[in-house]
Amino acid sequence: MLVGCMPRHSNSVQLKPSASASTASTVDSAPLPGCVVRPAQTEGPYFVDETLDRSDVRSDTSTGVTKEGVPLQLTFRVSQMGGTGCTPLAGAIVDIWHCDAVGMYSNVTDRPFNTVGQTFLRGYQVTDRNGLVQFTSIYPGWYPGRTVHIHFKIRTSAASGSSHEFTSQLYFDDSITDQVHTQAPYASKGQRTVRNDRDGIFREGGNQLLLTLREANRGYAATFDVGLQMG
Repeated sequence: MLVGCMPRHSNSVQLKPSASASTASTVDSAPLPGCVVRPAQTEGPYFVDETLDRSDVRSDTSTGVTKEGVPLQLTFRVSQMGGTGCTPLAGAIVDIWHCDAVGMYSNVTDRPFNTVGQTFLRGYQVTDRNGLVQFTSIYPGWYPGRTVHIHFKIRTSAASGSSHEFTSQLYFDDSITDQVHTQAPYASKGQRTVRNDRDGIFREGGNQLLLTLREANRGYAATFDVGLQMG
């Protein structure tokens, strides 16, 4: 059975990178790992293990149709926590999945929709030697009962056969979401009903899972650091 890498209510902490991490980053001219422990959150009902290896998750592989929305470039920087610091974690599988601009997930059945067989806004990447993966997606829409979010899961396997899994969610500043959701196709959904401070899942550590967005390519980009405690 896969086991979560860290407790649900972990506090965010900053550790200095180890000497080996510093050396590797200097050689590769890559940023040092952030070594930030994040709170785990619920997987939710919509995870489907598609084993869909791709960086650009916007299209449905069955039809080739690309989901419309404000572009979002999302980079994960994954590290492994140690006693004195951290090192980049290579070979970890990072999945993301989220709803489209009007609140629908792919390949699931729910009361408002049936998208079985579709694969839009899902996919995984494997971290490189610097612990990095990157996804091209869109800014998510909303659906009743939740604030705007992206699900992610990080899975690792060791040569010994042991494995680790960490699942959580990413969130957005409400003021930016308000701006994005005035645009098409988001506006057709109407005004969202739940903001961050009214979302019960967000209140379980969501402030430590907020993306810091910057404008890029007529949309937004963000880098998210996460450090895993693996035994």
